[in-house]
Amino acid sequence: MTNNDVFRRLKYAFNYTPQDMISFFNQVGLTITPEQITTYLAKDTSEKENTSLDDEQFANFLNGMIVHYRGKKEGIVPVAEQKLNNNIVFRKLRIALNLKDTDILALLKLAGFNFGKSELSAFFRKPGHHHYKKCQDQVLRNFLNGLYLKNNPDKK
Repeated sequence: MTNNDVFRRLKYAFNYTPQDMISFFNQVGLTITPEQITTYLAKDTSEKENTSLDDEQFANFLNGMIVHYRGKKEGIVPVAEQKLNNNIVFRKLRIALNLKDTDILALLKLAGFNFGKSELSAFFRKPGHHHYKKCQDQVLRNFLNGLYLKNNPDKK
């Protein structure tokens, strides 16, 4: 999944306004305009208005979500990763939303995707660990769908 896809899905899952999304960037010291948010949310890359959200910008957005939901650590400004993958995005969302394994498994089940606890824990291990597993787009997509369904029960 692209950063823009995840960004768009988070907007709809939590019914964020552009101002909410700007505030997440502001939490980590970035200034983003409403016009930039609009271009990040545009659906197709063939649209003139679409701009790709690079890894560092998206990492800053996710760090802003963490600061917003969990609070800012004294004197520490979160440093954005230069390169993101699904595992890092998944981990940051887990931290921001303060989700336990059982919560994530329930969200995946809500989206109609059955998954095991041991399979899930493999995504949150360090890349060098022998049980580390790369998170596929399908898992992240179903997790985001589960978030959407949980926060918008009338849309089932």
